[in-house]
Amino acid sequence: MNTPQLSAGEAYWKANLRIIVVHLIIWAFVSYFCGIILRPLLSGIHVGGTDLGFWFAQQGAMFVFIIQIFVYTAQMNALDRKHDVHED
Repeated sequence: MNTPQLSAGEAYWKANLRIIVVHLIIWAFVSYFCGIILRPLLSGIHVGGTDLGFWFAQQGAMFVFIIQIFVYTAQMNALDRKHDVHED
């Protein structure tokens, strides 16, 4: 079965959307599941004098989000260079 080749712009946006979706899934997992849904399961693990569920809800999610910003930036810069749409 023949599949049509994607244009350069379509390939770029498909890769861009894949990166965005992965980061949104990580964001939802950390903020919603680790901070709210999985909090009772994480309560037995202690970090810094408190349980892991509380830590994620109060501090851990922010650390993950800050790391996510830097990872997203690096991924987008690499994608821009790969598709020759980077700024110099």
